[in-house]
Amino acid sequence: MTVVTPKFGMGASVLRVEDGAFVTGRGRYTDDISPAGQLHGYVLRSPVAKASFSVGPLDAARAAPGVHLVLTGADVAHLGDLKSVVMQKQPDGTRAPTRDIPILCRDRVHHVGDAVAFVVADSRALAQDAAELIEVDYDDEAAAAGTATALEDGAPLVWPELGSNRAFTYHLGDKAKTDAAFGAADRVTRIEFVNNRLICNYMEPRSAIGEWRKDEDRFVLTTGSQGVHSMRNILTGQVFGIGADKLRVVTPDVGGGFGTKAFVYREHALVLEAAKRLGRPVKWAGDRTEHFLADAQGRDNFATAEMAMDKDGRFLGLRVGLVSNVGAYISQYGPIIAHIGASMSTGVYDIEALDVTITGVYTNTCPVDAYRGAGRPEAALLVEKLVDACARELGLPVDEIRRRNFIRPEQFPYRTQTGRNYDVGEFEAHMDLSMERAGWASFPDRLAEARSRGKIRGIGMATYIEACAFAGSEPARVELNADGTVSVFIGTQSNGQGHATAYAQFVAEKLNLDVASISVHQGDTDQLAKGGGTGGSRSIPLGGVSASRAGEALAEKLRKIAADELEAAAADIELGDREARIVGTDRVISFAGLHAAAKNPDDIKAMGEFVQDEATYPNGTHICEVEIDPETGTTEVVAYTIVDDFGATVNPLLLAGQVHGGVVQGIGQALSEEAVYGEDGQLLTASFMDYAVPRADAVPSFHFETRNVPSTTNAMGMKGAGEAGTIGATPAALNAVTDALYRAYGIDHIEMPATPARVWAAIEAARQK
Repeated sequence: MTVVTPKFGMGASVLRVEDGAFVTGRGRYTDDISPAGQLHGYVLRSPVAKASFSVGPLDAARAAPGVHLVLTGADVAHLGDLKSVVMQKQPDGTRAPTRDIPILCRDRVHHVGDAVAFVVADSRALAQDAAELIEVDYDDEAAAAGTATALEDGAPLVWPELGSNRAFTYHLGDKAKTDAAFGAADRVTRIEFVNNRLICNYMEPRSAIGEWRKDEDRFVLTTGSQGVHSMRNILTGQVFGIGADKLRVVTPDVGGGFGTKAFVYREHALVLEAAKRLGRPVKWAGDRTEHFLADAQGRDNFATAEMAMDKDGRFLGLRVGLVSNVGAYISQYGPIIAHIGASMSTGVYDIEALDVTITGVYTNTCPVDAYRGAGRPEAALLVEKLVDACARELGLPVDEIRRRNFIRPEQFPYRTQTGRNYDVGEFEAHMDLSMERAGWASFPDRLAEARSRGKIRGIGMATYIEACAFAGSEPARVELNADGTVSVFIGTQSNGQGHATAYAQFVAEKLNLDVASISVHQGDTDQLAKGGGTGGSRSIPLGGVSASRAGEALAEKLRKIAADELEAAAADIELGDREARIVGTDRVISFAGLHAAAKNPDDIKAMGEFVQDEATYPNGTHICEVEIDPETGTTEVVAYTIVDDFGATVNPLLLAGQVHGGVVQGIGQALSEEAVYGEDGQLLTASFMDYAVPRADAVPSFHFETRNVPSTTNAMGMKGAGEAGTIGATPAALNAVTDALYRAYGIDHIEMPATPARVWAAIEAARQK
């Protein structure tokens, strides 16, 4: 028998093994699960943005049909608030006081959608009916809703006892050095703009099931998440004040996360508390409106930036002022998002002086936290928009100003002004390749043809870099099963990225197995002692290396068992096709036979853990080409080109899917998406009738390829790719729109999203001039 090595390892375009279940409706999401005796919860939410309130008698609600429990703030006063874990030090060395999220509001609400009461009944409909019987007396007050105006004199105060809407102040860089650079500059270019607020809009709205297992003396929480271990630790440590062993968290299939499912929310605590009180499982399933109102939102900054340059357009110093809206409360990771972004302020450029001030502000709006990219898209947009503005002021091509200022290959390893350690990079090379693929040189021909049809056309680029796969580890455990298959256990959490395929590839390569023979297990605190979860593009660069090492360790153990059984040297054993064989002979033992022959359970188990000491730095060039109808302001993305450096590619099919999805989200921010609050704090874009996510017909087919330079930080050369699409796409699309408007009308700035109405208004204003 000839052993054929399966082509399922690193770099192979393996089809996703999980998709069969998803496309045939056999996925198993939280709301698909209904334990016996299950009850349903409903959250009564504030209809006003800022008010003191009192709750009237609850008799009618408690007596309503099917109602089992009504909870208000007083009923859950024993539960701890949800606190941020990442407050950074301010310039004076202190950490600003936080304003934490109560499980239910006690006597004040701070944003529309704030949680006031929780009703449990036989069905969601009955719980909602009962909630309408609860009389809440709101004493409305003026709200603070705008990011740029939150610190103005006379602005309503979200937390009056603080005396200001300032939440914190951070500083990065060297002010004196930057002031000197600006003093020596021949030219200074300045921009200011709004980084618009976004709503995540994953396909699966959040839901949660709480159970109290009296026989086990512990809670069980089933919910979509981006990592069960951090959720367990926060709920047990911050909220319930119990040992971690008193809560099991289980995550089944998850329909999208994008950062927003990484957090602990009030409903997680409420279903657990209600389940223990009632002795029955309690499910809460949010709808799309609740997602708009109450799930953490993204971005929302007001930025000013200045670049100091010499006479040749070389960058001398960068000064940034950032007002970061945190919403009404300090969310779980909210305070660090702008800080992480600011640490990437200089992008791919050799800038020797930097001065960044970040001011966090409270507003009467939904809390803001990590959304795909978490600070790095904001940083890339700022520097890439500014670089284009510098080019226009100097009369330089946008690629030329970049060439003059890129960090050159011979400068690596390169330490930025914020202490980021870039290990490798060939920025000009991927820019040149992207320009070639995009037909940059022939753009004037396409521009002329568009003009002949009464359209205007623009082309824009973004040369980005991000930090991801931050220092740390993600252990993996691999086990041989009795039927000869292999199980992988790891503490990350797939939200649709294809982990079941990717991790299987790492192990398949070591055991010479078909990926169909490998099952990947995530999302259960009973199965793994620890796990870092999914976020920051860490799963594959960290977890993939650990899985590979675990697979290698298990292969060594299996060769040893096979050698004993076949009376050969372990070095003479080869693995393949779920068998172990003496090389060059027909003497074999099946993997099932190896399992049976193992004398100790540990002989068929192996652990792997790769510890990374520094972040990795994916980078690349995105080029977007747009055509605009000046009579309607409608923008069409007609071409999009991507050349990325991800260090190494695990699976080209999975990679393309991640990049394509991220690019669409980035284009969405640039052209159509925006969460808008009125002056009274009402969310004006609270449904898909008002909030415009991109549709399939809004984007072209993408040209995507990689030009990889292996990372020296990561053991397998990987850099991470899960967030990169959003980081390059927004500035590329916005720069393309600005380019079109500038060429045709001299318009050098437009706020995002560049909607048809906003583009048309800008064109009309320019025509009148």
